[in-house]
Amino acid sequence: MQDNMLDKKHKIKIIGRREFVAFPLLRIDKVEAKIDTGAYTCAIHCNDIVLKTINEKQILTFRLFNNTIYQVDEFTRKKIKNSFGEMEERYIIKTLISIGKKRIKTTISLSDRGNMRYPVLIGRRLLKGKFIIDVNLIYTNGLHLNTLLK
Repeated sequence: MQDNMLDKKHKIKIIGRREFVAFPLLRIDKVEAKIDTGAYTCAIHCNDIVLKTINEKQILTFRLFNNTIYQVDEFTRKKIKNSFGEMEERYIIKTLISIGKKRIKTTISLSDRGNMRYPVLIGRRLLKGKFIIDVNLIYTNGLHLNTLLK
């Protein structure tokens, strides 16, 4: 690897195909996530998604996989291709995710992942420029790139 490439990538971490992640703003300390470079965006399992109007303001409520009910007033809707290749409209929220020692502001779609093995999916949009994925590893907690080069 050229020295200038290493300088640019010194903050890149190695992660495995599965990692434990946290969502500090959602008060989720540890949840297993699938790292999926085939997916563009991130998704989190939830259900009971309801759009309400309170004091003339739209509020989105949803129940996450840990049975906690959340309310947000900042959200968008977007058409996203699901795992079956079909387009579906999903709500998108902004939040903070921690992978190892990295804390990243991101958007995540609210999706019923009840039939999926992992409640959280991490897509390549979040990964790009921050992580290298080693599919032989799991639960690395974000190893330093230098570990790979030794």
